[in-house]
Amino acid sequence: MNSIKNIDLHNHSRVSDGLLAPAELVQLAASNGVTTLALTDHDDVDGLEEAALAANSLGVEFIKGVEVSVTWAQHTIHVLGLNIDSRESTLLGGLAGIRSGRMERAERIARELAKAGISGALEGALRYAHNPNIVARPHFARYLVEQGVARDVPAVFKRFLVKGKAGYVKHCWAAMGDAVSWIRGAGGIPVLAHPGRYSLNRSAMDFLMDEFVEAGGRGIEVVTCNHTQEQVLFFADQAVRRGLMASRGSDYHGPGESRLEPGKLPPLPPQCIPVWQAWDDTSLH
Repeated sequence: MNSIKNIDLHNHSRVSDGLLAPAELVQLAASNGVTTLALTDHDDVDGLEEAALAANSLGVEFIKGVEVSVTWAQHTIHVLGLNIDSRESTLLGGLAGIRSGRMERAERIARELAKAGISGALEGALRYAHNPNIVARPHFARYLVEQGVARDVPAVFKRFLVKGKAGYVKHCWAAMGDAVSWIRGAGGIPVLAHPGRYSLNRSAMDFLMDEFVEAGGRGIEVVTCNHTQEQVLFFADQAVRRGLMASRGSDYHGPGESRLEPGKLPPLPPQCIPVWQAWDDTSLH
């Protein structure tokens, strides 16, 4: 990464499950020296205009993004769309379809939590969801912290809302091929988000990356707050081996819930081709 630049391409606002308004997120990033920022809310692009205006006023290059929820081999996988046309109709239709299933999922989560003796979870989660179209597990987690069920959001996720725990429900998101197609159709670059977070063995990870590339995926998130140094080096090697560009993003959700703030990540390993080179090089699209 150019030492003059500080590029962060994975962040969330309260349009999805972050804690800050889009403009507040941009202000925080700018105060941390971020020179290029992407807002990548889950399955929604409604915060991009506000963030772009704030970025322009602060001299921060702004990249329009989204994080698409995908179901792959019964696992939930996330695909970032970077530098998208946020008005492209097929992308918008696909995202609307994903959002339409979120409330039904939220209702099922609440029913499962009620079985565990936690009442009022849907209403509680909705109080934390600034966008009623995006009710996500962090909103439930914040309600459970409020109720004294756990000391903080990470503790909630250790005891609830994940596979094998109370509050977990299966849900079918978008297909991998559809998500990648929507992003590319909107002129964006599909990037496999935080691959080190997925509970996959080496063989399954190989299959995931193979299918992502076959579907038209173009990048992989190598540096993110969830990755250990060992994982950073592993995914950097995978990016080089598979001809994928590498991305860098904090996956920031808000104060008290994220390990690192925007712009506080280490640089990409030098062998990687940074995804941001594609903004000005059409040969990489």
